[in-house]
Amino acid sequence: MTRTPAQQMAALAAEVTRTGLPDELREDMAGRVVDVIGNSLAAVGAEPARIVSATVGAWGGNPAATAIGLTQRLPTPSAALVNGTLAHSLDFDDTHLPSVLHPSASVIPAALAVAEEVDAAGPALLDAATVGVEIACRLGMAGYDPAANNSVFFDRGQHATAICGTVGAAVAAGMLRGLAGDALTSVIGIACSMGAGVIEANRTGGTVKRVHCGWAAHAGVVAADLAARGLTGPPTVLEGRFGFFQAFCGDRADLGPLTDGLGDRWETPGIFFKPYPCNHFTHAGIDGALRLRESGVTPESIVAVTLGVPGPVVHTIAEPRAEKICPRSGYHAAFSGPFAVASALLGGGGLGVFHEDFTDAAAKDPVRLALAANVQVVEDPRCSEIFPRQFPAILTAELADGSRREEAVLSNRGGPDNPLSAAELTTKFMLNSTRSTSREQAERLAELAWGLRTAAKVTDLTRSLGGLEPAHNR
Repeated sequence: MTRTPAQQMAALAAEVTRTGLPDELREDMAGRVVDVIGNSLAAVGAEPARIVSATVGAWGGNPAATAIGLTQRLPTPSAALVNGTLAHSLDFDDTHLPSVLHPSASVIPAALAVAEEVDAAGPALLDAATVGVEIACRLGMAGYDPAANNSVFFDRGQHATAICGTVGAAVAAGMLRGLAGDALTSVIGIACSMGAGVIEANRTGGTVKRVHCGWAAHAGVVAADLAARGLTGPPTVLEGRFGFFQAFCGDRADLGPLTDGLGDRWETPGIFFKPYPCNHFTHAGIDGALRLRESGVTPESIVAVTLGVPGPVVHTIAEPRAEKICPRSGYHAAFSGPFAVASALLGGGGLGVFHEDFTDAAAKDPVRLALAANVQVVEDPRCSEIFPRQFPAILTAELADGSRREEAVLSNRGGPDNPLSAAELTTKFMLNSTRSTSREQAERLAELAWGLRTAAKVTDLTRSLGGLEPAHNR
């Protein structure tokens, strides 16, 4: 009898639980754990995380897992909710292309919470997270429409990261709970009823999107717990007449990517890390602006700037224009192409631009806003042809002396063609984590996270994420 896609994914998860993954995949996932934890530490003071932490604190329950920055331990689903919220709060999490997913921010918080509860070893955590991320990416790819060069989820106003991430988080949690066979198939079947997320907040405001990955991590843990206690899900949940893809994508899904090369070809190592804490569609424009600065172009010499991007990107980073050239907050500024370019032209911190460029105060800076108002975002056919395998941009500056300068950034920094090294990932981690804790503790956490490849216990890392040393001690 032919196995359904969900059954094939469950079989892969069970096999990896038994046999483990190659060292290179574990090393890649260790880097993603480093990245997620650093991004989460940087977000500890963010308002959505405070709200979520207060909410789950009121829920109470069995103290089984650590929430980053909280001294009290929480029930495992609650810890996953807090940590997933932190992981996505600053929009600094990794991106899979062309599905345009941020898979690690949902899967890794769920895996960390369950791994702590069951006292798993580091390699088991890395294996479960890798499979969970892989499944999330393949779900996203099945919902990608090559003819439209865009995600069907996105076209329909859905946040594929949260929807697909729920299923990936559930599989990772189920693996760490020791589930196999039919139970793992049920994990997928249950989780497909739990994913949700709409992305109107990208356009017109609201902080709910920051909670999407937290809810996906939470729902994934719950799905695995329910399956472990005997709840079942349909084995045809993905391809069925009333299944996942029909519900979310209608007739536009391509189910081939779900299982083509499953277990032999891994999407996970090609996922793009973010060097900048803002929407990934803005990154190539930032790199173009940084190149202009390095070549001697100053903001004062600029008359006008044109940011050429792929057609589908215009809706996210350029519309409505009034919101994008004068964002209402630092968070909204992180989704603005004009503001991101202006920040890079004026000079940012960190790896090019950093958190200080996307604060509420920065979003009110009249110099930035005046420069942002001079940036026009247009579709560039060259960029549209490449998208969404890359998020390219072509930045053209008209200067006061009548000359024009163009910078074409066709390969994103942080991707497989232009990767961040382990040293650069550690630098990003340190810049992020020292916003919330001391340099000494940050160095210990980085060492523990990179050391998961051989760690006998995940708890050495997770328990250290609760009580944070004051950042002013760095």
